[in-house]
Amino acid sequence: MSNKLTIQRIAELANVSKATVSRVLNEYPHVRPEVREKVQKVISETGYQPNNIARLLASDRSSIIGLVISASAQMVFNDPYFPALTEAISSGAADNNLILSLFVSYTEKQGRDTLNGILAAGLFDGLIITADHKGDAIIAQLQEADIPFVFIGRPSEAEGINYVDADNVKGGYLAASHLIDLGYRRIGTIASDQNTAGDDRLAGYQSALRERGIAIEKDLLAYGDYTLESGYAAMKELIRRKPEAVFVASDTMALGALRALREAGLRVPKDIALISHDDLPPAIQADPPLTTVQQQIATTGQMAVEKLAQIIMTGKAYPAQHIINPVKLIVRASCGAAQLN
Repeated sequence: MSNKLTIQRIAELANVSKATVSRVLNEYPHVRPEVREKVQKVISETGYQPNNIARLLASDRSSIIGLVISASAQMVFNDPYFPALTEAISSGAADNNLILSLFVSYTEKQGRDTLNGILAAGLFDGLIITADHKGDAIIAQLQEADIPFVFIGRPSEAEGINYVDADNVKGGYLAASHLIDLGYRRIGTIASDQNTAGDDRLAGYQSALRERGIAIEKDLLAYGDYTLESGYAAMKELIRRKPEAVFVASDTMALGALRALREAGLRVPKDIALISHDDLPPAIQADPPLTTVQQQIATTGQMAVEKLAQIIMTGKAYPAQHIINPVKLIVRASCGAAQLN
């Protein structure tokens, strides 16, 4: 029986228009609650199963969204941040009855080519883009294509752009402040200049030092690119400058830093304290477990999907919303009180 039912028949049984039934099926927000409930009751009682293809054609929507990550495949599949983020976005998409497609770009040119292909296909209702690199040339492409989009991470040019991010300045500030409170004064950092997250974490670290009257020493600054190998190389560079403690801008780089310290015969935290950022699963599995600043990766991913779904449903991307999720310090064994001489 249910296979023979049509939207027209559901409309007749619910005593509403066919357009109202279509709006309920496609979850449009502007339907009075009592009308929505009446239509849903008829659907439930009749066992009606809508024809998804017909629904999509009628609504001019595909219910497909894309996640575009401009990082190498090696980083995407080896850095725990990206699987955690993708899982959260996938879950958020399912909660919003959306289908998720993943795109990984290796270079800026490939990113533009990939995006051109996505936009030319015309299959996507919207896109989520990770702000993994500075210089957001793709924003102009997206705006010209008039497709809904939301960034994860703050783009370099954020005015008028919807994005969801962690409070990275606060993250760097909390990390450095914790080390200062433990009595450390020669505090190095392994930062990253790959994206605004790295810039903001460095700014927070520097702010904490300035606030407490501690000199910012350029020779205690090294850079990495969020990979384990870069953390290893940066720590080998810093070891020669004898910091008492080091703030590392990501857990993954901190794991590389730990390896460099072990190879140098330095004990954490007895000889040098270490604190990182993200609170990914390997942070607690490290030896010793890492004191770190926790960012809400799952919440960030889900909120990005919810914001994108809202734009898709309402057609309103402006005024742009900048959603900044709080961070918090997670204290573990890689930091101890400074050994005063």
